Amino acid sequence: MEVLYPRCAGLDVHKDSVVACVRLASGSEVTRHLATYGTTTSALLDLSEWLASYGVTHVAMEATGVYWKPVWHALSGSALPLELTEGEIKDDAFELVLVNAMHIKKVPGRKTDIKDAEWIADLLAHGLVRGSFVPPTPVQDLRVLTRTRKQLTREKAQHVQRVQKTLEDANIKLASVVSDITGKSGRAILDALAKGTTNPHELAALATTRLRTSREALVAALRGNVRKPHQFLLRLHLQQIDALDAAIASIDEEVGERLEPFRHATALLTTMPGIGDVVAQALVSEIGADMQRFPSASHLVSWAGMCPGQDESAGKQRSRRMRKGATWLKTMLVQAAWAAIKRKNSYLNALFHRIKRRHGGKKAIMAVAASMLRAAYYMLRDGTEYRDLGPDHFNTIDTEKTTKTLLKRLAALGVEVEVKAAA
Repeated sequence: MEVLYPRCAGLDVHKDSVVACVRLASGSEVTRHLATYGTTTSALLDLSEWLASYGVTHVAMEATGVYWKPVWHALSGSALPLELTEGEIKDDAFELVLVNAMHIKKVPGRKTDIKDAEWIADLLAHGLVRGSFVPPTPVQDLRVLTRTRKQLTREKAQHVQRVQKTLEDANIKLASVVSDITGKSGRAILDALAKGTTNPHELAALATTRLRTSREALVAALRGNVRKPHQFLLRLHLQQIDALDAAIASIDEEVGERLEPFRHATALLTTMPGIGDVVAQALVSEIGADMQRFPSASHLVSWAGMCPGQDESAGKQRSRRMRKGATWLKTMLVQAAWAAIKRKNSYLNALFHRIKRRHGGKKAIMAVAASMLRAAYYMLRDGTEYRDLGPDHFNTIDTEKTTKTLLKRLAALGVEVEVKAAA
């Protein structure tokens, strides 16, 4: 088999150690050099110098949790210690390849860290590994912030649910008369309950006049059995909600500073239905703003795990299940898709209902999310705003097929139709 990279290395990365194997090929002769290093910054810089001493040009490593990130930054020079200058490690530049661990599973047999490093080096030397997408450092920094913001938002939602559970236990039906229990009226009532106010008339007086519920219904909903433990839990969860709100606000400020190089890209994405500022920022943090890393829109959709799988044997299609892919990106786009289909007389709304009739709502909303990701690819690549294809797009792209489909539906209803071309 042809050797593409005669001077390469494979790394088996762990939490506290990195096993490295340098593979040097000269004709038919192959020599290997093995070493084990720690994962501290100084140890990783020593690893970089050791690899450079053998003239290594390409380095491959597995994507093992978050442990690969410090190794990647140290070998790429993107995270330098304060006491070092960029010129000191400028010569230690390698072509780094991050590999999905599932793609390089070794044939069952002897299993050691040294064997794993040798196996990765052998696969890399012959070009049998496929590198994963690793965004540049500014995008990685933005990704950490947006993902943390989403996690904090989930935690806040959990505390709101616990508040609702506490209210139900005390037979306070606030959620039945208020659409958002943490809104202005709901929060005022919750604060009063937490402080010990139990009179339903006093609690109802705290609500604003914007509530559609009548005063009598509100008083009836606030009549319950609030005990001391309920008050304690309400105070506890409300304090957690306030703390999470403050944390999310601070993250938004940090994201605003990190977002400056991607301001134009996020502005373009917000022109698409269902995508606001928060979703646009998260989308850029997941896929970046440079679409040259993906050969086509189909490659991006496939990388995100938002296209049907392919599992065929003996001419039979066994499964079309989608793989996990980019979980953060997929869940975010599905949420945006639910918001996008609410816009009537739009392409995305027509796409959803067209697929829903045949395959159900789950596959339909995933198709809408994939379509939005495909559109985002072209918008970022060409620097253009979103252009809606219109609700009649599927009827106009193939009129003959549409005519046959409608005729079949009419025939199924027992209606005979004579087709004539319009003048």
